[in-house]
Amino acid sequence: MPTVIFQLPDGTERKVTAASGTVLMQAAVSNGVQGIVAECGGNASCATCHVYVDRSELAGGPNDVEDEMLDFTAAERRPTSRLSCQVELSDALDGLVVHVPEEQV
Repeated sequence: MPTVIFQLPDGTERKVTAASGTVLMQAAVSNGVQGIVAECGGNASCATCHVYVDRSELAGGPNDVEDEMLDFTAAERRPTSRLSCQVELSDALDGLVVHVPEEQV
């Protein structure tokens, strides 16, 4: 089971372990990670689960729908921006560091 390290805007870290196949947003919400709003429940239609992903080459790139939604994030879009509802966890992502932006809405 991969462990993900969420870096929160205040500098604190939250380590979360979730089963492979779980989407990053669900792992965060299920474990009470602050800053992941996820208003649409994981349908890639609100951009309130925006994160910056270290090792983005392993997490893959956004599909067309996600890429379009990333243009509407409250925080600055960066090359490592992803919607956490679109990142599926796997053993290859064990130890992934995810930075939560200061604002989502």
